[in-house]
Amino acid sequence: MPDYDFTGPRLFLDHRLEANAEIEASPAQANYLLNVLRLDEGAGLLLFNGRDGEWRAALRREGRKRLWLVPQGRTRDQTPLPDLHYCFAPLKSARLDYMVQKAVEMGAGLLQPVQMQHGQAPRFNRERAGANAVEAAEQCGILAVPECRDIVKLEPMLAGWDASRTLIFCDERAGAGDALAVLAPLRGAPLALLIGPEGGFAASERTLLLGLPFVRAVSLGPRILRADTAAVAALALVQAAAGDWTGA
Repeated sequence: MPDYDFTGPRLFLDHRLEANAEIEASPAQANYLLNVLRLDEGAGLLLFNGRDGEWRAALRREGRKRLWLVPQGRTRDQTPLPDLHYCFAPLKSARLDYMVQKAVEMGAGLLQPVQMQHGQAPRFNRERAGANAVEAAEQCGILAVPECRDIVKLEPMLAGWDASRTLIFCDERAGAGDALAVLAPLRGAPLALLIGPEGGFAASERTLLLGLPFVRAVSLGPRILRADTAAVAALALVQAAAGDWTGA
């Protein structure tokens, strides 16, 4: 496991970070730090914004409700987003929250919801998904928060696809390629992963996907998996066989 400091709170901010440039905490942030965590004047925390690396900071109170965050020194330089795109059919409420969090934790660099014929949740709350991505990044020492895009239909997404990025299609039907054998030759290449809806891919969607030269179909084994379980299993396979887990 990478050596990160998990002893104190870690907060994502959409502000520039530099030494001694004080940042006023939002009311929600002040409430969390002062009333939930019960931190006081001078308490330490870590800040990051996805651009300037991670910074050690201290709290400065002003009255009962106003709170300032004072960056003191950079603890880690900024790292780029992982080059793994995660494409998925939205799920309902809590299960979607879980799936987004796990995708961020496991190294997705972009989150792309996709509308498919058998999907159970045709709407997608981008703001809520983004908040879950930030929460996962805060808790797991991640420096670059993945972009969360608006939902798109499968066919237009594939029509505009950059063919230099291989799309790993997790096919629930028998006959899909052995995952490790398919993924191993793709190590180091730009990759994307596609997880279908709870109802599975429609026949027309499977035909479309299997006819595209940049698509590689893989099997996730003999068991039927829920979509959020399939996401974790597939991301683990991709990262172990073709991603950034080797030598980590």
